[in-house]
Amino acid sequence: MRRPKSWEPSVQSKQVEAEASDGEGRGDTEMMQQETAPVPALSKKTKQPKECFLIKPKETSEDATKTRKRRKKKITDVLAKSEPKPGTPEDLQKLMKDYFSSNRSVIELEELNLPDSCFLKANDLTHSLSSYLKEICPKWVKLRKNHSEKKSVLMLIICGSAVRALELIRSMTAFRGDSKVMKLFAKHIKVQEQVKLLEKRVVHLGVGTPGRIKELIKQGGLNLNPLKFLVFDWNWRDQKLRRMMDIPEIRKEVFELLEMGVFSLCKSESLKLGLF
Repeated sequence: MRRPKSWEPSVQSKQVEAEASDGEGRGDTEMMQQETAPVPALSKKTKQPKECFLIKPKETSEDATKTRKRRKKKITDVLAKSEPKPGTPEDLQKLMKDYFSSNRSVIELEELNLPDSCFLKANDLTHSLSSYLKEICPKWVKLRKNHSEKKSVLMLIICGSAVRALELIRSMTAFRGDSKVMKLFAKHIKVQEQVKLLEKRVVHLGVGTPGRIKELIKQGGLNLNPLKFLVFDWNWRDQKLRRMMDIPEIRKEVFELLEMGVFSLCKSESLKLGLF
């Protein structure tokens, strides 16, 4: 049976449908091209440098800490290369006032002032220990021959550590001669052993730390009355460029030792102080 003419699609309608289908196809392809466009790839490329920039601040902070450490080293290098200034009696007097000012009245602080006559000539950094001791005590040989009292010494040399005490003992060979020298520090030596040695022997020179010397005085093993010379290892610096009196613990022990009869001996002019 033949269809009526009205049922047969015309050429124009076919063209319209073809164009419509082509339009839809093109629209789909355009949409697909838009969807499949390499936008995510571009976004990934743009995100990668952002992630790198986020990591960089951590590196800069580490670099900053490294530069800070380097600056500290440079400061110590400057201190090491700077010209050292020798200690003076005024330095000791100032440190004493600063230490005792927190618990002493004005009148008591004035009583702590030591007379200039009790200070020996300070080391001008040109002396070895032997040459300095010969200068401040030219009659040492005669003095040590007349010393026969036990539990005492004629000269005390105070330093900051046992290692430094051993160095000082080795460096004073030219001065001490036949003098009896005793190590007065805590490393490997008990207090009771040192007390027994002081009771048995006549000792002329004592080299040690203020803490152990204090303990010997407390236990009655060391009498300061025959003492004639008290020398501080003042100008020597350790690896951190600290002097003995720059260390708070050592400074505290030194001033506590001075209160155990040293002040009264200095004021009576029977004891002389030296800064090596």
